[in-house]
Amino acid sequence: MVDIVAVGSVALDTIRTPFGYVERTLGGSACYFSAAASILGARVGIVGKVGNDFPKEHLDFLRSKNTDLSGLEISEGDTFVWKGEYGKDWNQAVTKETHLGVFADFHPRLPDAYLDASLVFLGNIHPQLQLEVLDQIRTLEFVACDSMNYWIQTELETLKKVLKRVNCLLINEGEVKLLTGANNIFEGGYEILSMGPDVLVIKRGEYGAVLLTREHTFLSSAYPVLKVVDPTGAGDSFAGGFMGYLSVSNEIDFEALKRAVVAGTIIAGFTVEAFSLDRLKNLSNREFEVRYDKYLEIVCISR
Repeated sequence: MVDIVAVGSVALDTIRTPFGYVERTLGGSACYFSAAASILGARVGIVGKVGNDFPKEHLDFLRSKNTDLSGLEISEGDTFVWKGEYGKDWNQAVTKETHLGVFADFHPRLPDAYLDASLVFLGNIHPQLQLEVLDQIRTLEFVACDSMNYWIQTELETLKKVLKRVNCLLINEGEVKLLTGANNIFEGGYEILSMGPDVLVIKRGEYGAVLLTREHTFLSSAYPVLKVVDPTGAGDSFAGGFMGYLSVSNEIDFEALKRAVVAGTIIAGFTVEAFSLDRLKNLSNREFEVRYDKYLEIVCISR
């Protein structure tokens, strides 16, 4: 039994930042998401596709994070590879190479045990694939999805079909402006809510996040991380913390959503302190709780 179904990429990343270089390390939206959610105690079922070159050590790591891999397809061929570099602007990765490998013909097939999942996360994949997932899930209690500028520019009509069917959209402020044409994230945010979602989370990197519903607004600052080593996967880690909190809280009212945003913020802050998923590998729930309480102290709100 899984608490959350996460559909997205499982990849091998080669990353260069001002603090170093790693090659063919574990990456992909589904991996960051599941590792982050597991810190909160959620069990995630991954739906994705890798090649037979995908290292066993990565599979073992995912299983160690209470991740179910029965939805992960392993096919003859090469795993999706992304090579990127960061300069002074931590919010913008420069893509050097992308090799989709077997992920190029990925079509999500959910195991029977996933079809009644109460929480679903649609990672940053083609909107048509997101629709394929929505057509399979039977319950659709709370579905959150991610997207990006590329899909907004090339698959807008398909993306709008997705937005009509999901409960929550998580995107960054540049994508809000691109999707709506608004110069103001609040104006754009409410326009997005009119497209279908009940909840919008606007990720703002080092400046935190904005949570919008039709009735309420919540502004979250980022946790003050002293040294950012690698921002790769921060958004997916945020989503994992956000959904992981909702999973263990057993409620999805506005108070729970606010605290889920804080949880996502804390987890993302841990992620950027090391390359790849290295910081999440041995991160304990106790470490999370200590930083969560410290964050609440900083922003002066009660637990």
